[in-house]
Amino acid sequence: MSILYFRFAARSSDGAQRSPVLERLVARAGDPLRVEDWRLEAFRVIAPGAQHPPSIAATILPEVGPGADPAAWACLATPVHLSAGMRSVTMAADGILNLAPGEAAALSADFNRVFGGAGVRLSVGRGALLCCLFDDRIEAATRDPDDAAGNDVFGFQPTGPDGARLRRLMSEMEMWLFDHPVNRARSSQERRPITGLWLWGGGPTDEALPPVRGWCAGQDPFFAAFGNEHEYPRAAGEGVVVCAEQPGSNGWPDVERRWLVPALAALRSGRLKRLDLSAADRRFSLGKGPNLRFWRRPRPWWVSYGIQ
Repeated sequence: MSILYFRFAARSSDGAQRSPVLERLVARAGDPLRVEDWRLEAFRVIAPGAQHPPSIAATILPEVGPGADPAAWACLATPVHLSAGMRSVTMAADGILNLAPGEAAALSADFNRVFGGAGVRLSVGRGALLCCLFDDRIEAATRDPDDAAGNDVFGFQPTGPDGARLRRLMSEMEMWLFDHPVNRARSSQERRPITGLWLWGGGPTDEALPPVRGWCAGQDPFFAAFGNEHEYPRAAGEGVVVCAEQPGSNGWPDVERRWLVPALAALRSGRLKRLDLSAADRRFSLGKGPNLRFWRRPRPWWVSYGIQ
């Protein structure tokens, strides 16, 4: 028997739609547990002996390419849309943006031209992900842009001994991106412009990826390094699924069909020991048999997860 850790997006209750399948599962689960670091929780499902996961940047570095110059430290540089107000800078709930491969290549080449000699450069990794490479080791604590989405970003910026250096670079990137040709092209296509690159998930470049057991699926930059299943595996062992879709969105019915419905069938048959349903800072877990609380009335998923 195995465990499935299922993580989904839950950024806002504004305009949220009900999800009967998810809400029935949550109603049958035990009381929620608070999640401090969901990636650590999920990683321990496929790497039970791990004390901590490698940095997120370490999982895409092997795909940056063998021709890249050596670096001491690396982090992700996620494109975001920030809005400046009179007293704050905010990131919209949907302010995390995706890049086309050509856009990522153009931004990397231009950044390296403009910032050449500054001890930092951009490279393109797996799935058009941008990776920021530093000649020196950086000591800083960073936050997932998902945490900042829908909020004033002030309290989510890098901290620690080198936090100011990363914050300064992020500000310089904002000025560089203003009226950038990539953004002019995006605007002509009625796509949201990139107003900043969010630096996060960093670590030394000499980190080794530990062995794992099980499978992974979804759109997370970290777990994509350990597999990318497209359907629930017939002979599923321990697994991690990370969905960028929010319940009730246009893509959510496909999420239910591919992952939640077969997971429930595996739970009922005994092939799955436990199903973890994680979003925001909460996790519900349910198992086969008496742990299924059929008597609890389903509530809107955003109420169960404390989403405002």
